[in-house]
Amino acid sequence: MTSLLDDSPRCVMDVLRGERSTRPDPDTASAARVRVVLEESLAELLGEDPRDEPITVRASSLRQEGPTRESASPLGPVRGILVNQALRLLCAGVEIGDVYRDTLCAWRAEPGENYLTGYVDQLDGDDAARLRADVEAHWVTLKRSFGSLSNWWLPRTSLRAYQRLAGGNVILRDMVDLMVGTTSSDVASVAILDVTTSPLDEGAERVMRYHALVQTLRTGIVPLRTSMFSTSTGELWSVDVESELLSRSVDDVLRVIEGLA
Repeated sequence: MTSLLDDSPRCVMDVLRGERSTRPDPDTASAARVRVVLEESLAELLGEDPRDEPITVRASSLRQEGPTRESASPLGPVRGILVNQALRLLCAGVEIGDVYRDTLCAWRAEPGENYLTGYVDQLDGDDAARLRADVEAHWVTLKRSFGSLSNWWLPRTSLRAYQRLAGGNVILRDMVDLMVGTTSSDVASVAILDVTTSPLDEGAERVMRYHALVQTLRTGIVPLRTSMFSTSTGELWSVDVESELLSRSVDDVLRVIEGLA
């Protein structure tokens, strides 16, 4: 793991990209092995008969072990959504003036209905001021620590992924906040970043592994690195993706599925 502390001269993008001279050759063999292990384990766990409803696994399924409890207030999820919008604007090179106003406008511009935007409209003055101050504080941490992002790195934000396993009985869904690099390079270059407004913990490690696993299954090539940055603490965890990490993620996913089956 790499920790990016407030007094470190390095920035998130420096750690995410690393040095080209130290990148390994692309790993095109592990994806098939990981898929075989998953399929064989799922056949043993679930059988082969089709289910009425598939078991769906998401990154949120990995954040904490055991049953999850819904937050009493949607303020936390709204804060996370707005900070994610700030990341997207930052990666697109958009100048942000009023981060609360600009991210809220970007969020409202997205297609589809979202009950949470209505929730924001109903906030009283104190809660609205608290949300604004919270988003501004997280934005300061993100902007200060992020660094520069070149278009040559092919940045993609809010990248969704979908994988069917066990004949459709299991679906893995994922969304990566930021991905850079390409699978067509002569060296491993794809790096994944998840930005969270919560402190980092063991659940963050499982989510980092899950992002790497789904990306490996999706493309057939193991990503170079998976990372998570907390706008709450200014801390960055980053780890190179190797076979042992993917195997641990397979175990994580199977444990979740067993709990949902």
